[in-house]
Amino acid sequence: MTERTSVEGLAARLRGQLDRYSPDEKLPSSRELVERFRVSPVTVSRALAVLASEGLVVTRPGAGVFRARPRATAPTGDTSWQEVALSAEAAGAVPRSVDAAGLLATLATPPPGVIELNGGYLHPSLQPERAMGDALARAGRRPGAWHRPPVDGLPELREWFARGIGGAFTAADVLITSGGQTALTTALRALAPPGAPVLVESPTYPGLLAIARATGLRPVPVPVDTEGVRPELLADAFRASGARVFVCQPLFQNPTGAVLGDGRRGEVLRIARAAGAFVVEDDFVRRLAHVDAGTLPRPLAADDPDGVVVHVCSLTKATSPSFRVSALAARGPVLERLRAIHVVEQFFVARPVQEAAVELVGAPAWPRHLRTVAAELRARRDTMSWALGSLLPALALPHVPAGGYHLWLRLPEAVDENALAAAALRAGVAVTPGRPYYGAEPPAPYLRLSFAGAPNHDVITEGVRRLRTAWRECAPAE
Repeated sequence: MTERTSVEGLAARLRGQLDRYSPDEKLPSSRELVERFRVSPVTVSRALAVLASEGLVVTRPGAGVFRARPRATAPTGDTSWQEVALSAEAAGAVPRSVDAAGLLATLATPPPGVIELNGGYLHPSLQPERAMGDALARAGRRPGAWHRPPVDGLPELREWFARGIGGAFTAADVLITSGGQTALTTALRALAPPGAPVLVESPTYPGLLAIARATGLRPVPVPVDTEGVRPELLADAFRASGARVFVCQPLFQNPTGAVLGDGRRGEVLRIARAAGAFVVEDDFVRRLAHVDAGTLPRPLAADDPDGVVVHVCSLTKATSPSFRVSALAARGPVLERLRAIHVVEQFFVARPVQEAAVELVGAPAWPRHLRTVAAELRARRDTMSWALGSLLPALALPHVPAGGYHLWLRLPEAVDENALAAAALRAGVAVTPGRPYYGAEPPAPYLRLSFAGAPNHDVITEGVRRLRTAWRECAPAE
């Protein structure tokens, strides 16, 4: 059992026993709970923290943990006026919508006992927890670790990111930001005014669609295939929409896993340059290539001398969802626009986090971690692919990627992907329906399955077995 499921299980058991205690009555000590439930002190501490966050218990330092008093019911007011205020638009205002449903589908923690095949991050057993802890400890001892950092980021961290883009950028071209989502938001705010169209891959990352709509932009989908975006359709989209921004993931695209073909890379840059447009390159999983990936193509930014590409990359996917360190890189006047938006929205990324990132990527444990993850993700991908082929041959797998953490499955036309996802949850496995990945009507029903968030190979196989149970409930009659 993993630490997380142990915590969830203990919290559930304690939650069920709270009725034995009166409000303000003291619960058993942590030592008693350790002995009673045969778990570690850390598990007890974290389970109690869960109950405290739910308002069920209160921790009193030096005294213990007590059952909380029932919360007083707040007086009910009339909030119906907010519906008018939030939807009313001034004359000429740009309509915008804030819909995080697609993001929450991958960020939500499944209930205890449900296998997580819907996540977007490495399982804790694959995260470099010890290396990150050591890096944080070393960073905390650095002189000035808690001083205000440069607004652009620590020079040594900017230099490290610049080297990773293939030598085409210097540290002066790089801004340190707080996670890839923030970097993408900064880029779109800087490059496109409210109401403008922005070209996006179809399908694409739901978080990108959410950013665009929340900032008043109009996503215009451009179809991709197994070699990435189709250049002829990209050119058509620029002409038809007048867009000046195209956002893409050329390497192991989310959700298809496609890699932009060699013959298309130059075409994409040429088409964008002819349209007077920027390409925002979201290079989000370069550090999650599998051991069988071979030599990776360079970032698009490395082959762009004209400042067409604004490059986004992050440490988060290869480390932990809580290690939110990323970079924006650009050349020319656009860099000043990006810097201004970055300062207005963030000021800067916390210096201790940046110091820890410098320590982490400079430690011998870092390349070892990347090698371990590369081998493990390939093995997990193969386990899931085998299980799908053996147990669910009716679900088509058009492409098996050599990087990233998920598979993209096409369902038969008659299948309701949302009904299948709901049935899967009832069967004990969380999966992600494909509809949120499309900016317009999807061409077919899809599912995305992640193999990175499960604790081991046996759980991946069991998850596919549970999906087969759901499939039998939802599959169209022969």
